[in-house]
Amino acid sequence: MLIFAILIACVFALFTYLIVIYNNLISLKNNASKNWSNIDVLLKQRYSELPKLIDTCKEYMTYEKDTLEKIVVARKAALSASDAKDLIALGQAENSLKTGLTQLFALAENYPNLKTNESFQRLQQRISELESSIADRREFYNDSVNLNNIRIQQFPDILVARAFHFNAFDLLKFNEAEIQDVGIEKQFKT
Repeated sequence: MLIFAILIACVFALFTYLIVIYNNLISLKNNASKNWSNIDVLLKQRYSELPKLIDTCKEYMTYEKDTLEKIVVARKAALSASDAKDLIALGQAENSLKTGLTQLFALAENYPNLKTNESFQRLQQRISELESSIADRREFYNDSVNLNNIRIQQFPDILVARAFHFNAFDLLKFNEAEIQDVGIEKQFKT
């Protein structure tokens, strides 16, 4: 009878331990999803601000059509990749978009009327704030993904993760071109 009670206690303890592991994995998975949603919200806010910025710039920048078109194309690609949750394509599109915005803001220096335009200044500040927030959220997302991915590979968590089909998340990476210096000084030379 004592052996049976010990066996029942062991089974109960094991079952409780597996429930704790499962709940922790669910928490990590949902945290990564929540952090992705936070990035997605900021990206969409930035994407909605870009047409206003383009329209403001079009009034002044008659010779910079290529730069404006690059931003529009990159915005569409980034929005599409974001909706599809394709992190590789998003990284590439975001790189193009960020490069285009950097060029646009540098070119704005050549247009004194645009630089002093209140709408342009407000949009430029808003987009810069969103860029900072996106960078912060990307760090939170990658941290939560890393925690999730580590846990689903550790023993005994891997047993529960495999049994309930917990999958690894992809880190939000950007290609080497984004990490390199964009060369803003070239934009100021005439």
